[in-house]
Amino acid sequence: MKRNSRLSLALHTLSHMAGDPDRVQTSANIADHAGTHPVVVRRVLGRLRQAGLLTSEKGHAGGWRLARKPENITLADVYLALDESLIATDGDDHASECSVEHALRHRVSSVMEEIEQSLVKRLSETTISEVRGGAGKDRPALT
Repeated sequence: MKRNSRLSLALHTLSHMAGDPDRVQTSANIADHAGTHPVVVRRVLGRLRQAGLLTSEKGHAGGWRLARKPENITLADVYLALDESLIATDGDDHASECSVEHALRHRVSSVMEEIEQSLVKRLSETTISEVRGGAGKDRPALT
């Protein structure tokens, strides 16, 4: 997975948060740990808040906190909340006169949809707590 993707950032952050689920994490701390800008963190985590995976608190002691127990958040929940697709698509929907091109696009699109459904199904089989459990105790937490 690309290190700079929204999905990677979200999964990485949630996995760290699962280690201390009651602790509030600031966008600045998360950004420092992930090597990105706090605005990027707020945009990504804002999508997770909209999906009910995180809560946010404003003010001096504010920040981000898990809205659910880590064992109740699947990788599919995160993937779907971000509306991100790991399956590459053409994206070129111009109308073609060529019947072969039309048939090819239709078939490839169908296969891609099947792959996407399979991916979501597989992601739904793993929770954030399972990812965290496999991370080991020697990994540094968000500070």
